[in-house]
Amino acid sequence: MFVEANPERCCGAGMCALAAPEVFGQDEEAGTVLVLASPPDVEHWEAVQDAVQLCPSGAIRIVMSRVDEQPI
Repeated sequence: MFVEANPERCCGAGMCALAAPEVFGQDEEAGTVLVLASPPDVEHWEAVQDAVQLCPSGAIRIVMSRVDEQPI
């Protein structure tokens, strides 16, 4: 599981950082979402899922693989 965030869509509510502080933070100047750990540790998966559900602007999402990963 990977976590993606769109700071332009973020309204700065901070629900993600409250639900999963090990995975999400907030930019000090803009107040928008920062992803601190992607992929998150397994023990934080449930909290990440909660954060996605709680986000009022839909700025964060879970993806199963990263598009930018290219096999060698």
